[in-house]
Amino acid sequence: MAISASTVRNRLNTAAEQASAINAAQDLSSIEIDLRDEIFQVHRPVLVGMDGASTYCYLLKLAEYRDADTWGCHLLDAVDQGLAPTRTIADAGSGLRAGHQAAFGEAIPCHGDVFHLQHQCQTVSNSLIRQAIGATTRRQDVEQKMVIAQQKGQGNRVSKKLTLARQYESSATSLARDVKTLIQWLNHDVLELAGPALTERQELYDFVVAELQRREGMGRKQVRVLRKALQNQRDDILGFAQVLDDKLADIAQNLKTPLNRVREMCLLFRKQPTSNAYWQAWNQLHQKLSGQFHPVYEAVQAAMKQTPRASSMVENLNSRLRNYFFLRKQLGPDYLSLLQFFLNSRRFLRSECEERVGKSPTELMTGERHPHWLELLGFNRCQQA
Repeated sequence: MAISASTVRNRLNTAAEQASAINAAQDLSSIEIDLRDEIFQVHRPVLVGMDGASTYCYLLKLAEYRDADTWGCHLLDAVDQGLAPTRTIADAGSGLRAGHQAAFGEAIPCHGDVFHLQHQCQTVSNSLIRQAIGATTRRQDVEQKMVIAQQKGQGNRVSKKLTLARQYESSATSLARDVKTLIQWLNHDVLELAGPALTERQELYDFVVAELQRREGMGRKQVRVLRKALQNQRDDILGFAQVLDDKLADIAQNLKTPLNRVREMCLLFRKQPTSNAYWQAWNQLHQKLSGQFHPVYEAVQAAMKQTPRASSMVENLNSRLRNYFFLRKQLGPDYLSLLQFFLNSRRFLRSECEERVGKSPTELMTGERHPHWLELLGFNRCQQA
């Protein structure tokens, strides 16, 4: 049976309207950890909000701006649907954070996104390493010119260039090595989920910032930019550490176990389960905790699993959206409402998290089963005879 393009367009528009109504009617009160980000499509910002536990996307709006007013209005709409998370994770976007402040004030903290900061750190480190490699190549070229010049008895003409090239190489190599080391310390000792208490993390964090500041005078603007980014975001970035500390203190109190033992259990998860160091620490803790070992182990593991540090799931969503951009040609901006509904209602066929397999984000968030997404839109599914 032939179907005209206008009929298909009308059905898509009807489905988009139905999807938008379902999205607006969804209760968001069960969202505890709110992940937010700004992604871009066709040079315009798309505001995104997602539940950290179920991956339910409660906000997917194409906007003209990404300022405080735009974010605040959309967040207040979500508040009307019951959104009241215990905490939020987002990057350092000024409009996003100002919108959060306008909608929630100080009642709900907005922690920093570790992923974006680590990416910025790695970008700077890689750039400095490339500059150091380039400095080595230039020094080698000048040395070759010196050899040729010396054969002609004209070494004095190249000696100054060679001295400067060697000095620049030494400076660039030292800077690249130091910054790489500092970033490794930051990632492993400060930003790692299984790590020391908040106060110790803050001291280490400040040490890294101070060491970067000492190296700003070596003529690298990017080091100064990175240092300022780290310095301005410290409390937001380390917000997850306070959450984890509170959870570990609750575990110690509930299981009547010394807090330092619970902290040791947390640090155990920094080691690779296939390493000898892991099993040596495992045996030592087992002797100290005896019958309390397995309850503490399971409680700490669960606490860490439920303490995200990044909004990277939103970044993942951005990569998935690109496969559906063709809808934009027929539906215009309304395609995002239909896409939001589809992604929330389609069941996971596979997942690294076993509890998600065979369930949709909506089902994971609400705990209730719903019909197939086509049936929710009023369509009849084709059935085999």
